[in-house]
Parts: sequence; structure tokens; C-alpha cells
Amino acid sequence: MDVIVKNLWLIPALPLLAAGVTALAKRPQRQFAATLAIGSMTLAFLLSCWAFIGTLGRHAGADVERQIHNVNWLQFGDASLKLGWVLDPLTAIMLVMVTFVGLLIFIYSVGYMEHDENFTRFFCFLSLFAAAMLGIVISNSLLLLFISWELVGLSSYLLIGFWYDKPSAAAAAKKAFIVTRIGDMGFFLGILWLYAKTGTLLFYDNGNGCLEQDALTRLVAQTTSVGITVSTGISLLIFCGAIGKSGQVPLHVWLPDAMEGPTPVSALIHAATMVAAGVFLVARVYPLMSGNLEGEAANTAALQAVTWVGAITAVFAALIAVAQNDIKRILAYSTVSQLGYMMMGLGVGGVAVGMFHLITHAFFKALLFMGAGSVIHGCHKEQDIRNMGGLRIFMPVTFVTYAVGMMALCGVPFFFSGFWSKDEILHEAFLWKPSVWPFCLGVFGALLTAFYMTRQVCYVFFGHNRDTRTSFSPRGLAYAGPHESPPVMTWPLVILAAFAVLLSLIGTPFWPWFQSYLSGHAVTAGFRWEALFVMLISILVVALGLGAGWWLYGRRPAKTAEAPDPLEEIQAGAFGVLRDKFFVDELYESTVVRLNARFSRFCHWLDSVALDTLVLIASHLVVGLSWLNRLIDEYVINPGFDEACKGVRNGGGFLSRLQDGQVQNYLRVLGLSLTVLLLLLTWGCGK
Repeated sequence: MDVIVKNLWLIPALPLLAAGVTALAKRPQRQFAATLAIGSMTLAFLLSCWAFIGTLGRHAGADVERQIHNVNWLQFGDASLKLGWVLDPLTAIMLVMVTFVGLLIFIYSVGYMEHDENFTRFFCFLSLFAAAMLGIVISNSLLLLFISWELVGLSSYLLIGFWYDKPSAAAAAKKAFIVTRIGDMGFFLGILWLYAKTGTLLFYDNGNGCLEQDALTRLVAQTTSVGITVSTGISLLIFCGAIGKSGQVPLHVWLPDAMEGPTPVSALIHAATMVAAGVFLVARVYPLMSGNLEGEAANTAALQAVTWVGAITAVFAALIAVAQNDIKRILAYSTVSQLGYMMMGLGVGGVAVGMFHLITHAFFKALLFMGAGSVIHGCHKEQDIRNMGGLRIFMPVTFVTYAVGMMALCGVPFFFSGFWSKDEILHEAFLWKPSVWPFCLGVFGALLTAFYMTRQVCYVFFGHNRDTRTSFSPRGLAYAGPHESPPVMTWPLVILAAFAVLLSLIGTPFWPWFQSYLSGHAVTAGFRWEALFVMLISILVVALGLGAGWWLYGRRPAKTAEAPDPLEEIQAGAFGVLRDKFFVDELYESTVVRLNARFSRFCHWLDSVALDTLVLIASHLVVGLSWLNRLIDEYVINPGFDEACKGVRNGGGFLSRLQDGQVQNYLRVLGLSLTVLLLLLTWGCGK
């Protein structure tokens, strides 16, 4: 076994140690906290690269070679509970992505949070967040994965509500924590069911793991009372956890509100950590969902559910993004939509299809969120795109890098990674036999993505600046207006922009290295007719979306912040529904939240009125019975017992006098007895 496999635990342990040490640091130790956090992520990234290099060229035929290291955690009798970690291509590529993107976000945070008084605490939470996500990635045990999973939820709560003095931030943190717990409950039930059926929570254990052939055969062969296989039932419960963490419909409502946290947190959540955890979970348990060890795409009920949830989420969130005005919320709904694409890719095409989009999305979405943070920083905390405009003049580096991220997200051909990863999902959806509708929804979502991102870029970077808070010189240069961010914030943008382009090289049909790397067998290069057809549709759809966005928002940029949205002028009713997010939050408020509140009030009434009254009645009844018992004891039982004792005592005294040891008394009694006997005999004989 390679040295790196035995010591793979060091990768999450380094940022975890940094978080622990930083937690003990004082508030003024800002440089120490930043250095420790960035240093730990740098070392974790180097170890991840070592692990990644170790997986290159280690494919064994059609199977991916996995190296595992398991240890006993708990021993109870003859049984033991093991934890462990696994190194395979899926682990390695995720480790490199999380540590590299996370490192860039850490560096960016130094500039973005420079003036925050809780700078030290922020880097403590960031390190904990990264450590938890890395723990998920390396886990060879569903239990260890779940422990890290919950630490991710805790970290997100701490970071979303980092500015806890803002009521909206505190509410968003609670909302994220509670909503994701709903999905986690299903996940936990799936874990218990899987352990009950297989006796292990290890994924791989030399043939005895729950994702290996023997366990899969048993799970697929067993059927539940509702007619589905046990493997499908467990898969759907585990998928509930992925729905919550990855913001899929209907548990997506927490993700846009998570924008209340600092922008680096948004970038970390939406690119490298939390939301990626749900997609990674589905990829990790893919053999269970597909019912085969190779993890190839299959039309099982579980994967069909993954496909449909992903396709619906992709379009649903994209529609909402069309009518949003907060620069970060637009990107948040974009993330929800792209996560839907990833789920759809996993359902229709397999692990490599969904994971390729996850990796490319991590880079260009981190770029977009950090670019949005640069815009917010340069515009003095302004987040409403209607109050921006013309920023390409004041923030050229941010504009160019943001444009790269925008084109990658839209899937502009042929030089941007998002085009190839999205196109592969559409291609597999086109070939999906159960239904053509996921493909249609995917195409419509691609059209909407190009449209709303063009709208956002036109509002933010084109036209004239509409911020009325500042004044400008005749040359258009700002005195106190927008300004470019410092190099510590712009250099990470440049690096991410480069990767948003370069990653397109590893997954094209001409060189499908990524697919071959993850699957463990050679993937044929080249185009098929249906791939060319889907690509043509994709190009036309993206061009239509970009053109429509430019026609409405680019040709005649808004002159004032109060100017109505062109789309609203065309169809005010539909635009209002999209702006209000299909009233899903209001629906939850009027149904789930209200029912929960009423149930809580009922429980309060039951506890404070009904149960307390019953307890009071019972207590009075007990007290009354105790008084009755005392009366009976003192005035009935005690006197009767005392009289009986007195009679016994008197009788004993009388008998004691008959046996006093004096002979003359005995003779008197004997004489008296004989006299009585003679009288009785005489009386009897006389009759």
C-alpha cells in the first residue's frame, strides 16, 4: 500500500488542525489566522496532488483500482465498527479540486474581509468547512462520511450567519440548517437500513463492503412490501440527503438565502464544498443506485428519480434567476440550476458525465461568485444590479474574468469548459430511453442560462453607472465610486478564468481523458451523428439566449435604477411570478411552517393545559388518598390494633397468674374444677 493511502487522513486533518489552533487565537492575530489557514490548505493541496498522481495509470482492465485503509473504531463483542478512507480517481480528482479552489478562495478572503473585525474567526470557520468537505471526499465508510456531512452543515450554519448581528443573516443560517436536516433525516434512515441489510457501512472492504458485488447482489434480489428493491429504497433515502445539501427541488429554498453570508462563503459553498457534497454522494454510492459494480448508467428507479429531480430543478431555478436583481442571488439560482444538470448527468450518463460538469462548474462558479464579490467590494457593498452599470471601465480585470466565467456557464462554444461538460449531459439525455423530456428541459434550461447571465452582465458592466450615491468627474472617473479590487482579490480571478478555459481540454470528444480516468477503461474519441446534432442544438440555443439577452438589455441599457425591466414591460404578470420565486417560500410559510407552528402551539397547549391539568388532578387525588389513608390508619386501624393488643396482653396476664408457681393456688383451681365437674355429672345423671 502506498504511503499516501495510509496518510490520506492528513489532507482533512491539516485544515482541521488549523481551525482548532485559530479558535484559540485572539481577535487581533489576523495575520497568524490567515497564514495558518492558507498554509494548511497549501499543504493539503500538495498532498492531494501526490494522491492524484498516484492514481494515474493504475487502471486494472475495466475496473478502477482502489486503495483502501480501514481501522477499527468501536469493538463490541465479536462485532466491530470500522472507519476508513479510500483513494480512487473519484477521490483524487475531488481532493485536487476542493483544495485548489478552496486555496484560491482563502487567498481572496484576505482582501475581501480585510476590514472585518472578526477576521480571525472567519478563517477558523473557513478551515473547518474545508476540513469537513475533505473528510467527505476521502471517506470509505458511510458513517465517517455522515459525520463529515454533518460538520459541513454546522460550518455552513456558522458561515452563513457569520454577520449574526443582521437579522436576515441569522434567519438564513437557521433556514439552511433546518432545511438540510430534513434531507439528512432520510439519509440517516438509509444508513440504518443499509447497515441492517449488509452488516457494514464500509464502501469497499476486500469484497465485503456494501458497494461490492456480494452486498449488491443481496440488496438487488430483495424486494420491499411496496414492490421496489431494497437497493432502490436505500438509494432513495440516501438521495434525500443529496437533495438537501445540493439544493434540489423541493429543498432548494435555503440556498439563495445563504447569500447573506460573506461572498467568499458563497463561493466556497457554491463551488468547492457544501452543494458539491450532494452530487459527490450520489457519485460515490452510484453502484448501489445502478445495481452494478461497474457503476454504469442504468434505468433503475433510483436513477430515474435522480434524473427527473435534476431536470426539473435545472429549469425551475433558471426561470427564477431570470427575474432576480441581487447579483449574488442570480448566481445562487444559477448554481441550483447547474446542480440540477449534474444530477441529470449522473442519472442519464453515469459518474463521469455528472462529475465532469461538477469539476468545470466549480472553477467557473467560484470565478463568478468571487467576481461578484469584487463588484460588491468595488461598489461599496452594493448588490442590486440596477444600481450598477458601466463597471467595465472602472473594473477591467473583474470585467474580463467575469465575462470568461459567464461564457463558461452559458456554454459558449468551443473554448470554454462549460460548453463541453453541459453538452455531454445533453447528449446523454438525448439518448436516454425512458423519456425525451429531460433532454427538452435541459435544452430549455441552457437557453435560460444564456439569457439571464447576459441580462446580468449588461446591467452590471454595460451602459452608464446608475449609482446615485457617488459623483463623477467629467472624464467619467470616480471620485468615491466604483474601483478595481486589490491584486489579492483579482489574481485568484485570473487563475480561475484560465482554468475555466483550460479544463475544456480534458473532456472533449477528441480527447475524453476525464471520462477514461474516472471509468477505468478507454473511451472512444470522436463524434457520432447524434452528438453533432445535440451540439448544433446547443450552439443554436446558446446563441438565441445570448441574442435575446442583448436585444432586451444590451442595445438600450437602463439609464436609471428605477427604470422598469424590459421583460417586465413585456409580461408583467409572469415576471412578477418569477421575481417572487413562484411563491415557494410563501407556500411553505402558509403550509409547512404554519402547520408546524400550529402543531407547536397544540403541543404547548397539550403540555401547559391538558397534561398539566391531568397532573394537577392526579396530584390532588394522590394527596386526598393519602389523607384518607392517614385517617383510616390513625382512627380505625391503630385503635383496633391497640384494643386487640390490649386484650391479648390482659389474656396473657390472666394466664400468667394461673401459672405463678404456687402449689396452693394450683390445688384451689384443681378443687374448684373437680367441684364443677361433679356438679355437671350430677346434673347430667339426674336427667
